[in-house]
Amino acid sequence: MCGICGFLDGRGLVTPEQFDRTIGSMADSLASRGPDGSGSWIDLGAGVAFGHRRLAILDLSSAGSQPMISGDGKLVITFNGEIYNFKEIRAELKVAGCSFRGESDTEVLLEACRVWGVNAAVPRLNGIFAFALWNRAERTLNLVRDHVGVKPLYWGQHGNFFMFASQIKALRAIPGWIPEIHSDALEAFLQLGYVPGSVAIYRDIYKLLPGSILTWKFGTTASVVKYWDFQSVAQSGLSNQLPVGTEEATSQLENVLRCAVKDQMVSDVPLGAFLSGGIDSSTVVALMQVQSSTRVKTFSIGFNERDLNEAEHAKAVARHLGTDHTEFYCEPRHALEIIPDLPEWFDEPFADPSQIPTYLLSAMSRREVTVALTGDGGDELFAGYTRYLQTNSLYRATRWIPHLFRHLGGAALKSVQPLRWNALANALAPAIKFNNVGHKMHKLGDLLDYKSADDLCRMRGTEGYEPIVLGAKRANYFADFVNVPRNVDPISRLQIMESLSWLPEDVLAKVDRASMAVGLEARVPLLDRRVVEFAWRLPVAFKVRHNTGKWLLRKVLHRHVPPQLVEREKMGFGVPVGDWIRGPLRDWAEELLDQRKMRDDGILDPTIVHRRWAEHLSGARNWQNVLWHILMFQAWYRRWHVAPTLHQRRKELVATVTKTA
Repeated sequence: MCGICGFLDGRGLVTPEQFDRTIGSMADSLASRGPDGSGSWIDLGAGVAFGHRRLAILDLSSAGSQPMISGDGKLVITFNGEIYNFKEIRAELKVAGCSFRGESDTEVLLEACRVWGVNAAVPRLNGIFAFALWNRAERTLNLVRDHVGVKPLYWGQHGNFFMFASQIKALRAIPGWIPEIHSDALEAFLQLGYVPGSVAIYRDIYKLLPGSILTWKFGTTASVVKYWDFQSVAQSGLSNQLPVGTEEATSQLENVLRCAVKDQMVSDVPLGAFLSGGIDSSTVVALMQVQSSTRVKTFSIGFNERDLNEAEHAKAVARHLGTDHTEFYCEPRHALEIIPDLPEWFDEPFADPSQIPTYLLSAMSRREVTVALTGDGGDELFAGYTRYLQTNSLYRATRWIPHLFRHLGGAALKSVQPLRWNALANALAPAIKFNNVGHKMHKLGDLLDYKSADDLCRMRGTEGYEPIVLGAKRANYFADFVNVPRNVDPISRLQIMESLSWLPEDVLAKVDRASMAVGLEARVPLLDRRVVEFAWRLPVAFKVRHNTGKWLLRKVLHRHVPPQLVEREKMGFGVPVGDWIRGPLRDWAEELLDQRKMRDDGILDPTIVHRRWAEHLSGARNWQNVLWHILMFQAWYRRWHVAPTLHQRRKELVATVTKTA
């Protein structure tokens, strides 16, 4: 992968020296995304500057360097990502008379846009990408993001000035830009742990949504069109289900997955895979190994907390498949060591705790490989999350009950304090170890107040949340930009909602930032466009059966790995942050939650935060998610707004000491 950035100055306020200095600073801030080289292209007459940081994967020669100019000199591109079908496109373009200077997919993309035009070329692409294209003749800028949002792209427009970058931190180099926190976006973040939709944490800064092409000209407002729409693909698939039996469906799915994995194994640098031992990553690794002439390098991470540890399962799968396997165990001290740098890598507030093991896994993998395939996307595509099944069961069990009675029942559940629920559960069944019964009963009480299937799906993940941001105007943000038809079943509804919000802005953002922090390219074959389109044509019964998700994906995996090695209760990539912030991370947490500092900041309500913290410490409620979201915001705010100069001095001091040593 790479880092891209640029700006278009229609105000005439930036001098030639500022052009060069600004684009250089923007690109330098993205150095970890592209440690193999940097480049810039400036057209002072047009007021345009492009920057690029390169992570060389295909065509390691200078012919793959960027920004890149088309053969006829009319187009300029700065590109981040991989085009997996670039060889097929290249062959088609050669028939049309194109000649190529190198072997990179960037050049193929550039010439495709020249010959066919951006709007016709982009729908032909299969890959993960974000790029900016400047048409020198038409003085038009295009920004493009891949189908499902694997690669990030932020942009902002202020009058006749336009800027863009892979990450927000690059925009800070723009002269005169003063970032202002968007209070509604912050409230959304504190509910969800990520900023959803097209908004960003700052006002007037936006994320280009997946499957979109943005067009901008001087003196105009940016326009955005969709070239590929996930919701349309999902709804079309639900309306045109495949009329196939189990064995045929299994074979068809395996063939699609094999093609996706094979295409994503193309690399001119060492390649491996993340392996958790679960269904998704095990399927990817199995299909890698069966198509590889050498032992695939696999990497996994474990925890000393037994109920979270999947490392032993990963080792068993690796042993069966014959991979070259490496593992690493994550402890609280590792988290404490990297937590100060999380705001640097995730330069928009981000609070999925699995960011910690994902970074450690990426860092370990980077010692041996430059590209790693992951199993991300399987849960969203094949209904693997337990919450999908739980939501569906709750809806089917209670939909016949009038809302008033459900409301009263939920209120009754919440009228009993969580500690009393815990005590009651332990008294009724002392031999069973219950975990946070009271917290779960209060969550159930909140969910029972739903008014429709859509309402219930939107409530998932935000139940029990109390607004914290001072001055915020909105209340619930979960996928509120998604409009799923009423006749869609709860499981498919949640899949669509989360594929448009949780998947790109949490799961994929986490993998991108964590891997790019160490210069590792992460690829996601389960989210190949062909796999996505095929999966949505599968009947729900092929995804969920016997109250188990990913049913057909499991059938594919069982052809390569014995069921006893992979069939177990889903763990996910959990991190015990609730216990950690009560224990080894408590001093760090309490410093960030200091009421006086929060009151001085004037952003969060310190009274609510203090109450949640006290309840969590006492064991009365498990507020680990809400508290982690707050802590991640506080750490981010301290890094970028309170003491950025001190942080920079610390970095310079560390660099000086390292160089001297």
